[in-house]
This record gives sequence, C-alpha cells and structure tokens, in this order.
Amino acid sequence: MAGRFAPRSPRTQVRGGFPMGSLGVSGAVAGRVRTWVPEGAVDLGLVLGPLRRGPADPTFRMLPDGSAWRACRTPGGPGTLRVSLRDGAVRGEAWGPGGDWLLERLPELMGAADDPSAFRPRHRLLALTRHLRPGLRLTRTGLVMESLIPSVLEQKVTTVEAYRAWRMLVRRFGERAPGPAGRGEVPGLAGGMYVMPDARTWGLIPSWEWHRAGVDDKRASTILRAVRVAARLEEGVGMGAGEARRRLEVVPGVGVWTSAEVVQRSHGAADEVTVGDLHLPGIVGFALAGDRYADDAEMLRLLEPYGGQRHRAVRLILVSGRVPGRRAPRMPVGDIAGL
Repeated sequence: MAGRFAPRSPRTQVRGGFPMGSLGVSGAVAGRVRTWVPEGAVDLGLVLGPLRRGPADPTFRMLPDGSAWRACRTPGGPGTLRVSLRDGAVRGEAWGPGGDWLLERLPELMGAADDPSAFRPRHRLLALTRHLRPGLRLTRTGLVMESLIPSVLEQKVTTVEAYRAWRMLVRRFGERAPGPAGRGEVPGLAGGMYVMPDARTWGLIPSWEWHRAGVDDKRASTILRAVRVAARLEEGVGMGAGEARRRLEVVPGVGVWTSAEVVQRSHGAADEVTVGDLHLPGIVGFALAGDRYADDAEMLRLLEPYGGQRHRAVRLILVSGRVPGRRAPRMPVGDIAGL
C-alpha cells in the first residue's frame, strides 16, 4: 500500500502537458475537449497517482511530458481520457462512448470536490509536507468496480504479483482503449492501452486463466462474487463513504482493507483509513511518533487529531518520504502459475 502512494520517478511529478500534435501522433483524430481552471495548485502526479496499478498498468499511464492517460469503463461505455496541465488550467481530451462521461467528471477527478483547507496539521512533518506539496488533492473517480477488482488482486500478496495479475488479465480479456492510445499511436504508450473487462466478461474468465495470472482461488472467487452484483456496488457512488463501505463488505472476501482502498478512490474519502495493511501502521507510527512497530490501534490513535481528514494525513506522510528502513528481507514473490 505504501509503495502505491509513494513518490514515483520525477517524470510523474512534471507539471505541464502539450497538445496532441506535439506528441508526434500521426493521423490522430482529435477528441472532445474540456478545460477546467482549479482554485489553487494541482499536481497531476499526486492527484492521479493512486489510480496507477504499477508502472506498466495498461489502463493508466503518465508520460514524460506531464500528461496522464486513463482508459476506463464508464456507465456510458469505454472511454479514454488524456489530462494535462498548463498555465494553471486542466485540459481534458476524451475519446470513445464514455468520453462525455469522463469530461463531465473531470473536475471531480482532479479534486474539485476535495477541500484541502479543512486539514489542520498538528505535526511538523505534516505541515512541512503540505507546504512542499500544495498540489495534493484527493481524486474522486465515481467508479467502484474499477478500484475494487485490482484491490482484491492486491490482497495478501506482493504488489509485484498483484500488478502482474492485473496487467495480464486486462490485456487478455479487456478491449483496446478508444482513440490513439488504444491504437498505439502515442509515443511512450508501448503496446497501447486497454479498458478493463465488463462485469460479464470477468465472470466468464476460466479458472485456468486466473491460475496463469497468478491469482489464487480465494481472490478469484471474491471477484466473481463481486461482479455478479456489480450494478448494486456501483450504486455506492451515490452514497456516503461509510455506507458504500458497508455495502462492499457484504460481499464475502471484501473486508475493511479492501473497502477502504476502494472508497479512497471512488469517493475521494478524506477520512477513510486503510486498516489491516502490513506496512502502513509502522510507517505512520514512525513518522508521527518514531515507533516503527506501531499496530493498527496505535496508528488510529496517532491519527485521532485529524478526524475527518485522516486519509489526507496518511497521504502526506507517504509522500513525505519519511519511512522506516527495511529490517527484514522483502516478502518473496510467488508464482502459482508454475504449480
């Protein structure tokens, strides 16, 4: 979990973005465009970074020019969105049947529904990090299954295994993203981008394909149970984060860890803390109290002063770079596909 929110290479922190023509996309058909001017600073890498599932995620990429590309399945159908930032304005360009839906929700995606001013730092590290990273906002995607399925894949395994499984399943059973990103016409998007499968397709994936992707039966079964009620779970975007979490946790195999991971992205939930993570309590404990052995209870105690903004406090800690050094070997990467 910590690795997913930690700062990436400098290219994900670039502020800027350029018209499609400057990318050298030959013959690319221009998409529909919307421009939105946010109040205050916005950093594309920090805002959209949690949506990326590994450096080779076929549904999300950030390019050296500072633009972010996102391919997703919306209520209107598959869509591709390119987001760039220039002169304080966010520019979105979209392709596909879901393009209008993506452009309509561009401000929320970039944190328009978030209120960073509500956060009151009570620790020097948090105050300094907020000063250095003023562009951190909490994204709200408005999509549940998009975050739920990869979060289930990340249960009880290394991020390397989870990212590999997500990449393999989306490329094999998803569909090419609409527009130039799916056709491989954008430099830097090697192999093109893909939209994740719809609920029916997830439900029809044979057991041996889950095995080849390194997904054990427990996680695969959880996903299969979830996609059967996908429509009901997607309704959770119209609820509060707490109510949406309770609905998610009705699905066997979806616990407090997974539901928190989902609503942090789908709802932009500023107060939902990931409990049950292997590394997060130690990171928070080390940053706020010098206690690298803190457990969930201690982490929640340390975050009490930030009630209503606990997730933001955790994000600030993770991007601060103040994490305890490793004192044990990394968890070995499994490969059940070879069994």
